[in-house]
Amino acid sequence: MLKDLTDRCHGKPLFVSDELPHYGTVLGELFHKLVPQEATGKPGRPRNPARVIDPDLDYATVHKTRQDGHVVKVERKVVHGSDQQVLARLEKSPSQMINTAYVERSNLDWRLWDAHLARKAPTVARSMRWLKAKFAICVACYNLIRPHETLSRGADRIFRPKTPAMAAGVTTHRWTFNELLAYPALCQ
Repeated sequence: MLKDLTDRCHGKPLFVSDELPHYGTVLGELFHKLVPQEATGKPGRPRNPARVIDPDLDYATVHKTRQDGHVVKVERKVVHGSDQQVLARLEKSPSQMINTAYVERSNLDWRLWDAHLARKAPTVARSMRWLKAKFAICVACYNLIRPHETLSRGADRIFRPKTPAMAAGVTTHRWTFNELLAYPALCQ
């Protein structure tokens, strides 16, 4: 997933996750250079090249401490990059702070809209092909059809329906389901 994301992005995005160590491992795999080691002059196999993480990689984690099922403390830590780099990037984002709220909200929406993605659900996806197709339709509905409250309220607080695709300048109007399902790229 991260490889696919980075291939689609221009430049390196700011990565934020919980403290699951696999994210850091994969980011290290994607954004590194191999620097050859100097020869020791001793017999035997030469040392493997050193893996040096790209200095332009910005990656931060969020650690939540829970007590009796409630979050009592949130700690944010910059893993790769500098605090100044990360803060400068956050100034340009809607969030202004290191958090996982957008991803967690998307995950909740996907689990609500597709029973196969729900936790501990009695449903079983029998075909990865159909699961991917159904998920693509859910993502398209989220971005092209469904207006979002935070995007739809201007400074005057009047509700004008706006989708993420409209906010990003991808489209000028809310799509209908007929328009979405008739779009040729989704039928391939």
